[in-house]
Amino acid sequence: MPVEFLGIAATNDGSETNRRSGGAFDKDYTLRLARAHEDYDWDRVLFAYGSGSPDPAPAAAYIAARLERLQILLAHRPNVSYPTFAAKTFATLDQISGGRLTVHFITGGNNHEQGREGDFLTKDERYARTREYIGIVKRAWTSETPFDHEGEYYRFHDFVSDVRPVQQPRPGVSFGGSSPAAYAAGGAEADIYCLWGEPLAQTAEQIEKVKAAAKAAGRSEPPRFQVAFRPIIAPTEELAWEKAHRTLDTINARRAAGEQIRPRRRPNPASDAAATPENTGSQRLVSIAARGERFDRALWTPTAAATSGSGNSNALVGTPETVAQALLDYYDLGVEILSARGYDLLGDAVDFGRHVIPLVRAEVARRDADRARRQLTAVPS
Repeated sequence: MPVEFLGIAATNDGSETNRRSGGAFDKDYTLRLARAHEDYDWDRVLFAYGSGSPDPAPAAAYIAARLERLQILLAHRPNVSYPTFAAKTFATLDQISGGRLTVHFITGGNNHEQGREGDFLTKDERYARTREYIGIVKRAWTSETPFDHEGEYYRFHDFVSDVRPVQQPRPGVSFGGSSPAAYAAGGAEADIYCLWGEPLAQTAEQIEKVKAAAKAAGRSEPPRFQVAFRPIIAPTEELAWEKAHRTLDTINARRAAGEQIRPRRRPNPASDAAATPENTGSQRLVSIAARGERFDRALWTPTAAATSGSGNSNALVGTPETVAQALLDYYDLGVEILSARGYDLLGDAVDFGRHVIPLVRAEVARRDADRARRQLTAVPS
């Protein structure tokens, strides 16, 4: 089974532990960070979306035009544009990148954040709209003749796009969520289903729920699975745990000082740690953190607790060997895409690429070679 690595394509150097040094879109830093991912054998990077953040599509085009190999995962919220327009934007970006685009559709888990851009649907309505939206985008990518659509959220006549994606029949579709509505929508439409890092047992349960949803939607094969973590690595276990606690202390200190440590999602960022998150994924992370700090081989939850489960926030702590083995534990569950983002975005991307990725790739290659040998010896002469 292949293994891939997803990093972050941040447009500035700010993180939960570091104040950004310049504007929201620092094009030199954006390119430097993306190039580090390409140089250190990452497969793709995510261009994330926030209501007040730089538009990820032109930022992705900027990177795609300057790098040769790195693949692009573009986050997109259906409320911000009409699906026919979005389909053309995505196809154009796939052309610019030479067929390196995957689109990550975000339904939206926070009512206040969605309302900042005029989206006042309920959560279930948003999932229904996303599912309809993805279906339209897929058809716009693949239809060579004009078509009409009469749906619950979209209605148009005689549309056909003159810009075709490089990838045939279409670019990949990525989707995430931890609620029944998310499983149903993503199980039906996603090529890649994304989960935040949880203990192995809970991750396995979610994978089975998505597989069941895909089967219920009539699919013969489920999506591929991706799981996301915040790696904290050091040459020894002792140093790694010291680094982890320094990281947590910095997050807590910045929050106590009222600093903005994440893209603005709630009315009062300083109260995030005390707030009950709206989306199911964050609620799950908070609940797991309440049960304990350490799970399995290396999973550490206080970073999630400190941010009220805000996004990808559970850490994997240890030496490169420990973190690599922890990632392989998820690979053994059927996870093919491992997402990682450090707190020092550039430095951690280099360290992870230099010290962890080769270990995981080597072990996966060894297993694949062993499997191939077993299959050869099992064939009757």
